[in-house]
Amino acid sequence: MEYDIIFVTGEIFFDHPLCGVAILKRLLEKYGYKVGVIEMPKKEDDIKKLGKPKLFFGVTSGGIDSMVRNYTPLKKLRQDDEHLDYNESVPDRAVIVYSNWIKRHFHDSIIVLGGTEATLRRFVHYDYWDNKLRRPILFDSRANILVYGSGEKQILSIAERIKTNKELDNVPGTCVISKEKPSDFAELPNYQEVQASKEKFCDMQNMFSNDNNLAQKIDNRYALQYKSPIYTSKDLDEYYEFPFTRKIPVKHLRGFEFSVVTHRGCIADCNFCSLTLTQGRRIISRSEESILREIWRITKLKYFKGNIDDLGGPSANMYGMDCNKCNKDCMICKNLDRSNKRIISLLTKARKIKGVKNVYVRSGIRYDLASKEYLKELVNCHTYDTLRIAPEHVNKNILKLMNKEQGDLHRFIAEFKKFNPNKELSFYFMIAHPGSTMKEATELANAMRSLKNTEAAQLFTPTPMTVSTCMYHTSLDPKTKKQVYVPYTYNEKKMQKRLVLGVIKKKS
Repeated sequence: MEYDIIFVTGEIFFDHPLCGVAILKRLLEKYGYKVGVIEMPKKEDDIKKLGKPKLFFGVTSGGIDSMVRNYTPLKKLRQDDEHLDYNESVPDRAVIVYSNWIKRHFHDSIIVLGGTEATLRRFVHYDYWDNKLRRPILFDSRANILVYGSGEKQILSIAERIKTNKELDNVPGTCVISKEKPSDFAELPNYQEVQASKEKFCDMQNMFSNDNNLAQKIDNRYALQYKSPIYTSKDLDEYYEFPFTRKIPVKHLRGFEFSVVTHRGCIADCNFCSLTLTQGRRIISRSEESILREIWRITKLKYFKGNIDDLGGPSANMYGMDCNKCNKDCMICKNLDRSNKRIISLLTKARKIKGVKNVYVRSGIRYDLASKEYLKELVNCHTYDTLRIAPEHVNKNILKLMNKEQGDLHRFIAEFKKFNPNKELSFYFMIAHPGSTMKEATELANAMRSLKNTEAAQLFTPTPMTVSTCMYHTSLDPKTKKQVYVPYTYNEKKMQKRLVLGVIKKKS
């Protein structure tokens, strides 16, 4: 078969709405395109197995940056860690590697980049593993165009343009290389400026947004970002209701087989997280009707046993918090509807569908956005054993640097215990975030001694384009330009880690 489009992905492909390439494949096929997939190519010749596509190659390392996938926060290979059940197989800087393989064998083929790795490397970025600034990934990959964030609208537009021999500029939600900067583009500090000045790097960080046309000069050319297209609830209903088989070919992913996505985006804007620069800083919720239809279809599958594994999104209780009235910070906005009425209604109706025994929420919630009514519904009807929350830290200064100082953890714990003493909370904390000295690490360790189920604590990993990574690289808070202490040495990171993990080991 001769394909119109061939996707090359660093992840296992499965026909399921949790697989990004599967959604794109289903969407393109709906519009008459023939789509092939090369999953997890291990050697250069694997790129040739489906031949040359008529239109383009789509290249992604998947939902995780390949360097994050392959290395621990202390830059050790994950495959060498005896404590990890590691079974991934993706080269370092997979997007660049795959693109260069394609160029060598199909030198005139068009290459379209997408996924997390491409999205978060679309401008000059600090690379933790090289400990230096790298150019936008389009320059090193020699690809034609980059799709950032959600890519359904972009991929259809790109396919149509290539099919009709049109240029690939002005596609919303994409980046290209250009010799000139359009007049209506805001200009980021250029490559030389951010290399020479940490203040300029902070200025660049403060300008990052999916909602603006942006340009950055790299030597004598520009990386151009066309602002993101607007996605709607209707769009998401279409994408997630494609007739996926939902069969997952590998055992370690089958816990997600009957998971249902309710929304995209995140209003929290946590400084260590990249969601605002991937899915966006506004919530887009699917309609209740669409989600219930998807669950009803799941009940008709022969291998469905009655349990919805997870009903949620980036934070499950952000479902229904859609608002596009202004561009302000939703978390501090008085107009934000914090009642959780829409998600309570959805959960109540979902568990009443014939054939459904349980609807679980396993993906975690924002405890500072959980109303008492929602918490009661969640704890009594939708929590399997433990409810996951991520306080990240307990020190007020660290939480402020994380942009996560909202909420009262102890009050939430007290409310949780009132509703069902038989269910428990599990906590996720972050170690050695910028601002953390041994004093703050000790404070965290002491706080964890009074909590059960503190089995998850992770060293901070600087990933491209996040505010916390900017702090790590510059030792400055980009918003204030004030100095921030950063634990740079492996020795100090290990000391903070031992202090915190020592508490967890004593409990286990």
